[in-house]
Amino acid sequence: MLEIDSSRGEGGGQMVRTSVALATLTGTTTRLTRIRENRPTNGLSKQHTTAVNAVATMTGSKVTGNYIGSSELLIEPGHDQVTDISMDIGSAGSISLVIQATMLAARNYTSPFTLDLVGGTNVMWAPPVDSYPMVLFPLMKRMGINAELEILERGFYPIGGGHVKLKMDPIGRIEPLALDDLGQLKGLHGICFVQHLSDRIGSDMIEACKHVFEPQYDIDIQFQRTEGTSRGAGMVLVAEYENGILSSNVLSSKGHSPQQSGLDAASDLLQEMSAGSTVDIHTADQLLPYMAMAEGKSSFIVSRISKHLLSQMDTLESFLDVRFGVERKDDGYHFSVNPGEGN
Repeated sequence: MLEIDSSRGEGGGQMVRTSVALATLTGTTTRLTRIRENRPTNGLSKQHTTAVNAVATMTGSKVTGNYIGSSELLIEPGHDQVTDISMDIGSAGSISLVIQATMLAARNYTSPFTLDLVGGTNVMWAPPVDSYPMVLFPLMKRMGINAELEILERGFYPIGGGHVKLKMDPIGRIEPLALDDLGQLKGLHGICFVQHLSDRIGSDMIEACKHVFEPQYDIDIQFQRTEGTSRGAGMVLVAEYENGILSSNVLSSKGHSPQQSGLDAASDLLQEMSAGSTVDIHTADQLLPYMAMAEGKSSFIVSRISKHLLSQMDTLESFLDVRFGVERKDDGYHFSVNPGEGN
């Protein structure tokens, strides 16, 4: 049995999600201890228990300790391939973070996998669901992984109520992904969404954002007014290159003007574009597990190394035969992912 101290490194929910998925994927009975011990609210939250339950349901695994506030989990892997799952997080808990775990757990599926999920689509401290079709999925497609996401309804904190459907084709051979040079910039685009708030919030965000990029860059930002049970607004921006994609995102909040939100989103993307990065730091976390299972060496450059990225590396090395290399250069941190070369 593999035992993992979940308080080490970043010590958050990412280690739980990745560990549970990889435990079922590799058939490794795993015990997680000291879960989120260093966080203001210790133990599992609703979105964590939903992710664990989804993976257990998919694979027929037995999980002990999967309740809110729990500091320990025992995962005894099963061998099922349940291909159609519907779940409600029951709060504004992040849909994106639940999807991360289920996609990884479906790596060995021999039939298409579909997930119908209700919860938070655009919430703080989690990737917006828009980043999947706009950023992650196009990069995964280059690795031979095909997935689609349909956003049926947006859900914001604290009500949630967002609704998405994920479809993922069976994954065969995973091709390595070399992101050493982005190549020429093809264009900038984005989406600004507003739900049960004034359209002026969206227009102010877009205007402020465009002001940052002008006159050097043109950016096409789609305005989207949606209907749902919650209210909120935000923006996701993308810089598309010949060989890769960079992105940024922002949510509106009290005490933070729409103009400032637009400025922040634009400034964050410009910083990534000028830093020498070939993948933004949040996307790197999500690509790393698939790179670790690829048939060959992958590589990328990030502007900084987050605790999430270090934690992801640590967790992957616990389950997979993989070695990571990191070299600091003037244009950022150069990562290499070498499957089959672990210690």
